[in-house]
Amino acid sequence: MAEKKRKRRFGDRKEGRRLKSLDPYYSFQPFIMKTRTGSSNLFEDSIEMSEADQFLRQMRSEGYKGMGMLHVIVAAYVRTVSQRPAFNRFISGRRVYARNVIEVIMTVKKSMSTKAGETSIKVIFDPHDTIVDVYNKMNVEIQKVKDGEEETSTDTAAAILCKLPRPILKLAMRLIEFLDYYGKLPQALLNASPFHGSLVITDLGSLGIRPVYHHLYDFGNVPVFIAFGAKRKAYELNKEGAVEEKKYIDYRLTLDERICDGFYFAQGFKYFKSYLKRPEQLIQPPETVEEDLER
Repeated sequence: MAEKKRKRRFGDRKEGRRLKSLDPYYSFQPFIMKTRTGSSNLFEDSIEMSEADQFLRQMRSEGYKGMGMLHVIVAAYVRTVSQRPAFNRFISGRRVYARNVIEVIMTVKKSMSTKAGETSIKVIFDPHDTIVDVYNKMNVEIQKVKDGEEETSTDTAAAILCKLPRPILKLAMRLIEFLDYYGKLPQALLNASPFHGSLVITDLGSLGIRPVYHHLYDFGNVPVFIAFGAKRKAYELNKEGAVEEKKYIDYRLTLDERICDGFYFAQGFKYFKSYLKRPEQLIQPPETVEEDLER
């Protein structure tokens, strides 16, 4: 189901609509906390993998080759936004906006080699998407990069800018930042930018390491960064008092605290963890999709 279309109004941006009915405290915050790095909150948690592993084995046996925790985490985020849409807000030009679509950005290595290059891809999702929709959309974009069919728009934009002499490039970036502040960046640049979107996610488990707290970028408007790591073993006592081996995945989030309050964040974290622990909830579309504030 497609997202409800809204007519663009005065004060809206190409990426989203301005929220004018927020409490004054939240509208004033971007003038006090002026940068994303200075407004970042950190959160970490872990999930026990028994149910998720069983679910993934079942999905792979049904033909969803390569479905893994990256797909589950992205699908859980998309579903969380469907129920707690303020997670998809962003701050630009010191104003708060509700993003029109869900844009997930990830870095993809062209091959698993220290010499291989990497690029960023941006995948667009709808709040009604299921984990199968997420799997299909992500795989299409990832495969384009791995097959080397074409350079991404991010690569193309970066290559053009890097050809400029440094003084000209510095001036060009100042102009881009000015246009971005007032919401006047061309749509082509927004599409290419890995710094404009809902979420950046990095799979450090594929590198065999634990997750990091990754900083947010002051350029652009991404309000959430998720990193998750490799599986780790833990030995715990079961109900019978016997030692049992468990497997966990740790994940860490960096969040722009200006998009919503702590109570709202806590509710969203609970939804997110529930979907990670029992991803079978993500097979069907959500029964309802919550809308953010109208204005």
